[in-house]
Amino acid sequence: MLITSELRWFNRGKIPPEINDWFNADVFGEHYQLPEEREDIYLYIPECEYLGIKLRQQRLEIKLRKAELDTLSLGDHIEGKVEKWVKWSCEDATAESLIPADALKASPWVSVKKVRSQRKYQVSAEASVTSVPVDKAINEGCNVEITQLDIKDNLWWSLALEAFGEDANLMYNLKTVAVWLFQTYPNFKLQLQNSYAYPKWLAFQPLNIASFFDF
Repeated sequence: MLITSELRWFNRGKIPPEINDWFNADVFGEHYQLPEEREDIYLYIPECEYLGIKLRQQRLEIKLRKAELDTLSLGDHIEGKVEKWVKWSCEDATAESLIPADALKASPWVSVKKVRSQRKYQVSAEASVTSVPVDKAINEGCNVEITQLDIKDNLWWSLALEAFGEDANLMYNLKTVAVWLFQTYPNFKLQLQNSYAYPKWLAFQPLNIASFFDF
C-alpha cells in the first residue's frame, strides 16, 4: 500500500514545446527518465472521480481518494487541487493475465496510451530538494511527471507531482518540490478547473462504450 499527496493537471492536445523544454532543463538535475511508452487499461466507471482501477502489464492497481486537500496557488499562472490517495498493487508472477481476455471483452475497459517522462526528488527537513534516479528508493520525496496521452485518438497531456513519505510530511514534500520546481515555469496557465486525477478525467470523457472492446 502506498499513500501519496498528488497535484495534477490535464490539458487537451500535444505537450507544448516550451513545456517540454522547461521539464528537460538541466537546472532540474542530472537524473531524468527518458520518455517511456506504455499502455494502461482502465476500468471505465462513469462519473466516479474517487476510484481508479487499471491494468498495467501483469499488474493490477487500485487507487482510492482518501481526501481532497488544499488548493495550491503558485503565482499568477498556476493553481491546482491537492488530493490524498492510497494505492494497492497486485502483480501476477505467472504467465497468465490477472484478468482473462473474455472479461475484457465483456466489461467496460478502455486503453490509454502514454508517453511519460519522470523526475524524482528527495526532500530534507531543511526544505532542500535533491535530484535522484527515478528507480532509487528514498523515504521522503516527490515524483514529477509529464505525460502525453492518447485515448481513442484524442490527445491530452498531463503534468503531475506525487509526494510520498511519512503521512505528516506528505503536504510538506509536495509544496517544497512544487515551489522549487515552478520558479522557472513558462507563462503557460495551469488552471484549477483542469486540476484533478485520472478517475475524474476518465469518468467525464465523451467515450462510446461500444468502442471500448476494439483495442
